[in-house]
Amino acid sequence: MVVGSGIAGLMSALHLAAHGRVLLVTKKRLNDCNTNQAQGGIACVVDDVADSFDQHVRDTLVAGAGLCREDVVRKVVAGGPARIAELIALGVRFKRRDDGSRQYDLGREGGHTQRRILHAGDRTGQKLESVLVRRVLAHPNIQTLEYAMVIDLITTRWLKRPGENRCVGAYILDQKTSEIYAVRTPCTVLATGGCGKVYLYTCNPDIATGDGIALAWRAGARVANMEFIQFHPTCLYHPQARRFLISEAVRGEGAELTDADGRPFMGDYDPRGALAPRDVVARAIDSEMKRTGAPYCCLDIRHKSRAFLKGRFPKIYETCLSFGIDIAKDLIPIVPSAHYCCGGIQATVDGATSLPGLSAVGETACTGLHGANRLASNSLLEAVVGAHETANRLVNAPERLPAKLRIPDWEYGTAVASDEAVMVAHNWMEVRTCMWDYVGIVRTSKRLTRARNRIRNLRREIRAYYFDYLVTADTLELRNLALVADLIIRSAMRRRESRGLHYTLDYPGALPRAHDTVLPGRDK
Repeated sequence: MVVGSGIAGLMSALHLAAHGRVLLVTKKRLNDCNTNQAQGGIACVVDDVADSFDQHVRDTLVAGAGLCREDVVRKVVAGGPARIAELIALGVRFKRRDDGSRQYDLGREGGHTQRRILHAGDRTGQKLESVLVRRVLAHPNIQTLEYAMVIDLITTRWLKRPGENRCVGAYILDQKTSEIYAVRTPCTVLATGGCGKVYLYTCNPDIATGDGIALAWRAGARVANMEFIQFHPTCLYHPQARRFLISEAVRGEGAELTDADGRPFMGDYDPRGALAPRDVVARAIDSEMKRTGAPYCCLDIRHKSRAFLKGRFPKIYETCLSFGIDIAKDLIPIVPSAHYCCGGIQATVDGATSLPGLSAVGETACTGLHGANRLASNSLLEAVVGAHETANRLVNAPERLPAKLRIPDWEYGTAVASDEAVMVAHNWMEVRTCMWDYVGIVRTSKRLTRARNRIRNLRREIRAYYFDYLVTADTLELRNLALVADLIIRSAMRRRESRGLHYTLDYPGALPRAHDTVLPGRDK
């Protein structure tokens, strides 16, 4: 069983389907995922004259602020070209230059010293997703289950079976029929994406509620480095714009970051200017907004021609124009927003977690690639390499279910239909507001303590509600969201230094030796 239908889940399903039956479960439609929203592209060394694996590795390590695992970085970077060739064979078409050379039109983003971003304009994720969804739907060994949400993973310890604890399946809510049924499987692959919706302002779609991380932790798997939440520096600021991202590739093509009056300011914060890594840029924007009192900063790419902007960034150009912003002659108002979780379920590159029978791939996993700050466009690269490596591990060392394993029917107990749905909406907003106010780009110990107390109280309320009323998708998302918020806060409180995406005024310096923040799963 594969849970999630972004690039990590779809590629995992396609690889595994060559060797057996696969159930692909997703809580909305197949293309409702972060991948579908990705604008930038996939970082990969394809020009071995101007670029090299060593340079890509070095850029990743620098961005990761001393916390990347170099062996993991090298494996993912070196695995990129073969996975790109695989995507092309499946039907993905990356943009090539218009000069007749047939070479790829490589983009550049913050933290990269070379142009190495393969893209399909500013709709890369959408193009990838559409190709892979078609392939999955056409595969005879893949059964897809849309509008189905995993309630909890099932483990042998929960079933009170002797021996090593392992994952053996899951309870799933069919949102269309409200039925709850069990899936029994020796291999569960979580590819559920990130948790951007834990914050009030995010460029993530509504599905990004940290479900996989919450499921794994409740089942007993370890999670790591949850304090490292990447805030994308440039989300469009407009009252009618909802979650629209201005790709980092815009800065890669020369856009400057300015204050609301058009004064460039990144040179005051970092010699790399607008192409500094995201953690540096997001903090700089946050600082400028607080300094000036303005509700936004701006991107300035007015030095580029309208023809260039329409060709390179058609979606961004059209969307901004629909809000009355002509990026060829107007400044683009932007604000930071929660974007990517660099922590997650502790896993190896080939998806192995601390809980046998459970694998994790993509953003929901913490493999050591991103360290304390993800290098732009390394996420899709990690997803395709991780999916391939995970499938290889599961095929070469097949998992087996314990003998005579039976999973009992879901017990409804005394639960009744809810007559207090307003509580879900209220608590949802309270969690997100608390996280934005107290666990944002710049943190303090006092703010984290306040957040922990508030989230603990909310989790108690949510737990009581969960057991009193019949399960719904909204309840499950709220339950997961509040748990992930708690894991982020607990991890942040343990890190008494500033490193990468975690910046605290109480400990502004970095410790001499980098360390992971690991939280053991509940294990019951």
